[in-house]
Amino acid sequence: MNYPLTSINPNAIIGSNVQIDPFTVIHEDVQIGEGSWIGSNVTIFPGARIGKNVKIFPGAVISAIPQDLKFGGEITTAEIGDNTTIRECVTVNRGTSDRQKTVIGPNCLIMAYVHIAHDCVIGNQCIIANAVQLAGHVNVGDFAIIGGSSAVHQFGQIGRHVMISGGSLVRKDVPPFTKSGREPLTYAGVNSIGLKRRGFTDELINEIQEAYRFLYNKGLNTHDALEQIEKSIRKSPERDEIIDFIRNSERGIMKG
Repeated sequence: MNYPLTSINPNAIIGSNVQIDPFTVIHEDVQIGEGSWIGSNVTIFPGARIGKNVKIFPGAVISAIPQDLKFGGEITTAEIGDNTTIRECVTVNRGTSDRQKTVIGPNCLIMAYVHIAHDCVIGNQCIIANAVQLAGHVNVGDFAIIGGSSAVHQFGQIGRHVMISGGSLVRKDVPPFTKSGREPLTYAGVNSIGLKRRGFTDELINEIQEAYRFLYNKGLNTHDALEQIEKSIRKSPERDEIIDFIRNSERGIMKG
């Protein structure tokens, strides 16, 4: 259902059973999947690619041009996966020539007043709480939870299954499966409760905890800790994910 007080460009591609409420503006080069709901006073700019059964609440602005002085008007996108909810006054900027797109995965909850800058990539089933601010080029792994009013530095890397405390300043990369908080941002243990909820066995959780003991609790430098993890803990996708994340971190990881 589209109300007469909406403004929908005739070149926008709107799927079946999409409801667009009054006072919303949808520009050209926009795609919206079937079953989605777009609330009042939403603005969707060119380049938006919105999946099926997405809910976008009033005041959100999707696919505005990047807040980046290097942006030269290139054709880029902002993509939102199926079944994701975008709450009030969220802003999602489209990509630049770096990645060509900004991506929010499926089944995410993006709470009110979140800003997702250009070229960010957010994984599946993430929860980004109220007023979180993501600078450009940030990667957020699947199942990550970022607490309200946190801010993430540009090019920051946040691993899978991470939980970050509200009000955090994320200046360094946050390795997978961890909890973090305090100021400066500090390792606060393995996200064992979250991992159990997602089907991780006790044995695997213990191995993840042992990996982080080498990294944070045994007085080793990062190079030696990674060597000990490889020698002492059986090979698994999760062990290798931790090692690869840390070795590939350009900003360095949070402190212990």
